[in-house]
Amino acid sequence: MPNPGKSAELKQKLGSRHAGTGPVMPVQKLTKIPEPLRRLEESGLQFWNNAFKLGSTWLKESDLELLQVVCEQLDERDILRIFVLENIEAWHERAALRVLERDLSDNLKELGFTPAARQKLGVTEIKAASKLEELMQRKANRVASTMADTSPSKSD
Repeated sequence: MPNPGKSAELKQKLGSRHAGTGPVMPVQKLTKIPEPLRRLEESGLQFWNNAFKLGSTWLKESDLELLQVVCEQLDERDILRIFVLENIEAWHERAALRVLERDLSDNLKELGFTPAARQKLGVTEIKAASKLEELMQRKANRVASTMADTSPSKSD
């Protein structure tokens, strides 16, 4: 039975020549929301602004062009969707809408806006404590406080 493959991180630590694709280029992090590269309509502009609020930890300057394309796809989707809903017989446009939505989904994955894509990027999400975890924490705090008070006091 052959040995299992090594992860990319392990290859990088070991210095394997196959660890990466080449030298790593430094990428500048964005500090504020930049202006769109081209004119956007309502849906595209809304996603542009939300993308930098939600994805500020992983979006870089090199992602701007793909983000612009996604925003333009959202605008085009709105127009095409309205046309398809108004024209029942427009099957060519309906098929084009499905292709556009599939392309949009692929681009959102490329930008890290799906859970699986964020996991591949190594972006962790802070999970809110569930009600059960909150109750268990309260119980642990109560038990800890009562155990601290059980020591005999020296009042003599």
